Amino acid sequence: MMRGVLQTLVGLIYPPRCLSCGEQVESDFGLCPACWRDTPFLGGLVCDACGAPLPGEGDGARIECDDCMARPRPWDMGRAALLYRDQARRLVLALKHGDRTDIARPAAGWMARAAAPLAGQGMLVAPVPLHWTRLAGRRYNQSALLARHLSDRLGLDLCPDLFQRVIRTPSLDGRGTEERAEVLRGAIRAHPRRRERLAGREVLLVDDVMTSGATLAATAEAAHAAGAARVCVITLARVAKDT
Repeated sequence: MMRGVLQTLVGLIYPPRCLSCGEQVESDFGLCPACWRDTPFLGGLVCDACGAPLPGEGDGARIECDDCMARPRPWDMGRAALLYRDQARRLVLALKHGDRTDIARPAAGWMARAAAPLAGQGMLVAPVPLHWTRLAGRRYNQSALLARHLSDRLGLDLCPDLFQRVIRTPSLDGRGTEERAEVLRGAIRAHPRRRERLAGREVLLVDDVMTSGATLAATAEAAHAAGAARVCVITLARVAKDT
């Protein structure tokens, strides 16, 4: 009873605020109606490999976008919760560069719904790694925060340091698909003291944004090299060509 009273008092003093604009909302970690309408959640038909939106309706068969058919992914299935534009872009940037770690919890809830077709019993959840120098500068890996909350939502095991980024790569912004892949070649590996957890295991890789998919591809290749049986990927947001 006392706990309920304290929660009520806290709610009166610090009412829940919209994750984006700060307007008062009904519950913690929510979006106000205006920000919700401006947040492009992905639904309907999407590419089974990368999660990009597709026109039309599905018939239950696997379907892939033109990019994934032209350049097969080194993972089995992929999904994203949001399209990387408008409100979604602002939320991702706030999480990644604005110290808004509070966004990770509700974002993982959106990702859990998108990841439903991917998640399987016994699957291991792991984030895409940051190089230690970038981790020291940023103080947290946003993908690891998302992975932690997502694993809780899905009831799956988490290994936050399953992979290592052994080369500090330059920024991938403005680079083409082939150049991104070349920059990341050999940059990511399974952690030597964790790779036994990958043998014969299904893995769900977590990242904040998929652009070309080069970082996820390098991580997926590292997972397969260490003996993973199946690799799927989930991101908070997906860049699409029509954005």
